[in-house]
Amino acid sequence: MTTHLALLRGINVSGHNMMKMDALQKMLENMGFTNVITYIQTGNVFVTSEEENPAAVGFKIKQEIFKVFGHDVPVVVINKEDLIACQENNPFVKASEVDTKKLYVAFVSMELHKDRIHDLKMSAIKPDEVHIDKNRIFIKYAVSAGKTRLDQKYIEKKLNLTATIRNWNTVTHLLKMYNEQE
Repeated sequence: MTTHLALLRGINVSGHNMMKMDALQKMLENMGFTNVITYIQTGNVFVTSEEENPAAVGFKIKQEIFKVFGHDVPVVVINKEDLIACQENNPFVKASEVDTKKLYVAFVSMELHKDRIHDLKMSAIKPDEVHIDKNRIFIKYAVSAGKTRLDQKYIEKKLNLTATIRNWNTVTHLLKMYNEQE
């Protein structure tokens, strides 16, 4: 059995794609997932499955959400190793006097080569900073996530993939939750 973390993009945000977590949990259990645990209302769901392939898990969840709730919700599935890599590889956390409220991680649907950073057209998003690490894009906002061009839509358009962004506090809490499940 494999524990996956499904990151649903764009649910319960500004009145769009509304979905109660208990209804989502029930749907996932009806699909055969076990140990279903949700964290906050914005689509962080731990599921345990015999399926080891994260993309297959994400596809099944996406299809069922559309069928049950009528929402076309992108789903990126990651694992504990992805969250550990976030802790170990985020270059912005290591800086002294970093404001963690300005740190985010975009989880993307495919592994990226570091050269793809050029596709993000860095001059268009300055003074925000990014660092690519496989299927993660570490983001350090100069002002805030609400005052930037560098959002999930921008990333998806420039890199032609699916992305969902989580703030640093959520990322660290999700890793803590993964550790508590063992």
